[in-house]
Amino acid sequence: MKIIKGGAGAATVNTAEELTALNAFAKTELTAEEVYIFSVLLCDNDIDRDFERFSNETLRELGELFTGATGICDHQWKSENQVARIYRTELICDTEKKTLTGEPYMFLKGYAYMLRAPENDLLIREIEGGIKRETSVGCAVAKSVCSICGGEISLCAHERGREYGGKLCYASLENAVDAYEWSFVAVPAQRNAGVMKAHSPETAEFDAGLGRLWLSELKKEVLRLCLTVEEGLYGALKKSVDTMDAEALIAMKDAFDKRAEELFTPVPQLPGKNRVTDFVGDEYMI
Repeated sequence: MKIIKGGAGAATVNTAEELTALNAFAKTELTAEEVYIFSVLLCDNDIDRDFERFSNETLRELGELFTGATGICDHQWKSENQVARIYRTELICDTEKKTLTGEPYMFLKGYAYMLRAPENDLLIREIEGGIKRETSVGCAVAKSVCSICGGEISLCAHERGREYGGKLCYASLENAVDAYEWSFVAVPAQRNAGVMKAHSPETAEFDAGLGRLWLSELKKEVLRLCLTVEEGLYGALKKSVDTMDAEALIAMKDAFDKRAEELFTPVPQLPGKNRVTDFVGDEYMI
């Protein structure tokens, strides 16, 4: 699952310790006069405009993955579009601030550098002047967990942004897999951000559509197998299959498959090499 989320820029920093850290990524030793160093808020654990949030553990995982990540503009993956690089990250907890879920606010801060060169002068001035603040990060997570049922949100019946029994439905982004890049953009998705976190609606809708199609086909397959091996259960199962989650459907399909193998053991039509047998054909129906 590809995720793009937005964040915000922060104050400029420039110390000997920072130079030592960033020079780990430079081929030649860079001096303070040669680089522009700044910090950015990459992502946090609050619910954003897409009704998604990164879990605290996912933020820790992204901290490692984003170290060394390149900074570009508008998510245009071109080598000439590379303008900066993150050389270290820091996970910060603000105990005085709460998220929408009532948890202590936590965010991932990235420290980035770019070369002081004529082609970067305008961008540096725009950052300093507060024009270039908004960014977003491109990353991948393994799971998008529903806050209501705990299942994969693209497969469950709950809708992000709605309340169920007074509880808000949102997706918790879990198990970071990769961090592609971070980019300067015009409009981020994260409320507390300005430079980094925005979700791709096209990708989300595509993934959700595939999930709904897969779940629909799984329900049809379970009902088909039920007619084949346990016809007496079909009436009751047809009424309840729409309320079953993916895990229950898969378990039922596996049970029906096993029963079908027991009832309908495959019979070879050919006897095999150097064997002769009478063939009646009663086992085969057309």
